Amino acid sequence: MNALLTLLYLLLSVGIVIFVPPMVAPFANVYGIFTGFDAAKAVLLCTGLAAIAGFYSYKRPNDGPFLLRLFVAALLVRIVIGLAIFTFRGQDFFGGDALTYDFFGNAQLLGWGGDKYSQLMANRFVRGGEGSGWGMVYLVAAVYGLVGRNLLAVQLMNSVFGAATAVIIYLCAQQVFKNSRVARVAGIAVAFYPSLVLWSAQGLKDGPIVFCLAVAILCTLKLGEKLSPKYMLILSCALLSLIALRFYVFYMIAVAIVGAFVIGMQEVTATSFVRQLTAVILLGLAMTYIGVTRSAGVQLERYGNLQGLQRSRSDQARSESGFGRDVDVSSTSGALSTIPLGVVYLLFAPFPWQITSLRQSITLPEMIIWWASVPFLVLGLWFAIKYRLRMISPILIFTVMLTLAYSVFQGNVGTAYRQRAQLLVFYFIFVAVGFVLVKERREERKLRNAEERIRLSKR
Repeated sequence: MNALLTLLYLLLSVGIVIFVPPMVAPFANVYGIFTGFDAAKAVLLCTGLAAIAGFYSYKRPNDGPFLLRLFVAALLVRIVIGLAIFTFRGQDFFGGDALTYDFFGNAQLLGWGGDKYSQLMANRFVRGGEGSGWGMVYLVAAVYGLVGRNLLAVQLMNSVFGAATAVIIYLCAQQVFKNSRVARVAGIAVAFYPSLVLWSAQGLKDGPIVFCLAVAILCTLKLGEKLSPKYMLILSCALLSLIALRFYVFYMIAVAIVGAFVIGMQEVTATSFVRQLTAVILLGLAMTYIGVTRSAGVQLERYGNLQGLQRSRSDQARSESGFGRDVDVSSTSGALSTIPLGVVYLLFAPFPWQITSLRQSITLPEMIIWWASVPFLVLGLWFAIKYRLRMISPILIFTVMLTLAYSVFQGNVGTAYRQRAQLLVFYFIFVAVGFVLVKERREERKLRNAEERIRLSKR
């Protein structure tokens, strides 16, 4: 199996270098002149990152070979989808932000090279690091500094992030539940669920955000078990990346992490108390050192008010796929009253009766899968809260907070569908728990029935 996946990757890489440049030649006004050498550089970047992630996956003590196969298969799927979008210039249909990050990332690179006009344009977009998403501009600029302006390279990089997220979610599930079946189901769901594949196969910031969230949760779980400088450093880097990519998600994951350490993810002892207090102090010092507390005040003053949320939500709701146009979240009572409707749309939209375009219709098959998974989600949540509440506390706190926040200020079905990906990767852990519980109960029932038939036959 490993040999087959490797062969497929090599064939796909060769195909990218040979066939993609002439196919994208009509879009030179968007991509610039894209040559075989550009394609080779994109493939080389992808291969280097994939080698690191693949080696990490293979060296895991439990299920290393499985994790390597999962990673490579997930990566191949994302590369194919990303290639289709790149080759047929599908960014406007699937995610127009990719072209925005391409333009401003290139402007930032030129600005670093001394072009003052380009730097001025980049500065207006990133707003001195006070807005949401400036980190993606810097990331794209860094990639372009390595391989030249090359949107395909960004897509392939994000594909590696998306595929690696499946491995990280597997490790999170294994860390909490100590059950290989649960971990495998969760990893497979994240690896191949269509919307998670789609958002991580483009030049969007969704892939890196979800990857950093998963890494932050895994590090938190590891630190709850044992204080480790390695995981503390990785956690700090993941949090710094999140504040650069989507600052309000950073604050929610930070609260979840601190809350989990305060509650305690293991049985409370003097040792565990000291360990978790030390982790909180070190994390606070790290965030203070890198300037998070300074930028937090500016961001919260600018964006952290209900009037600002109302303006943002009204703009979304006025679009064709908007909902709750008459909702007013500018007051506390209005925001609270919006939560039930918002949660329903965030978790379950688009609904069949809302499908009026091709873009919406292609989501229906995966939505049916998701709706069918909800009973498993409820069962898995019940089991986890009953038997693993301390261990799942960082996941539970974060998902509840982000679900409630998005339910208040999301007013567009398409945006809710896209940002649901930040929650799905963790919801799938609980779906996996519910699925395995049902499967094990059926197996136990079959075993009892078989034993009963054998007992009756011996009479």
